[in-house]
Amino acid sequence: MAEPILYPKATAVWLVDNTSLSFEQIADFCGLHPLEVKGIADGEVARDIRGADPIGNGQLSREELDKAQSDPKHRMVAQKSRHADLLTRSTKKGPRYTPVSRRQDRPDAIAWFVRNHPEVTDVQIAKLLGTTKATIQQVRDRTHWNASNIKPVDPVTLGLVGQLELDEVVRKAADKKNKDDAKAGGGDTLRPAAETSAPEPELADGGVDEDLGDEAFADDEEA
Repeated sequence: MAEPILYPKATAVWLVDNTSLSFEQIADFCGLHPLEVKGIADGEVARDIRGADPIGNGQLSREELDKAQSDPKHRMVAQKSRHADLLTRSTKKGPRYTPVSRRQDRPDAIAWFVRNHPEVTDVQIAKLLGTTKATIQQVRDRTHWNASNIKPVDPVTLGLVGQLELDEVVRKAADKKNKDDAKAGGGDTLRPAAETSAPEPELADGGVDEDLGDEAFADDEEA
């Protein structure tokens, strides 16, 4: 049985940028769909993900890569990565510790969750990144002291979490959202991007008034 790829999308990004492999070969090796690999090559998928060298992290040998590049029909076989045990080790042994040098990157990671995965709760984000719900709210409503410099960046790229851990949190959040939507009567499970990215009017106590209409937004713009 072939070893699973630890960073499937990041590995695909590296293979697209640094090899002559076909989309099918990369997709087969990384466990992705060929169209997803094509999207990576076109810049439509994984734009915020930095490539991960599968040779450097021990998942692929140079000989196997060379063989695949010379034979389009060859399908590469992953080998056991020396980093696998560290990345799959349980993280439920206590609060996450983030090195001081990485803490300044957490607002960027929070912004990435807010923009790309609104289904992930503040509690999940706080636990995953080792931050607080207050900081998450400040990033969300742009009252953070460094708001003007915060930009959404994948937390894996920042080195704050592992890809497997991130994928698991996103999967659990998506599953819970789908179950909640089903219990609510099968309403819309996804909102248009224009709606999810648009700021909502807030009340004086920090809550969101869902009943406010266009007039509230007009007042905000005049202010």
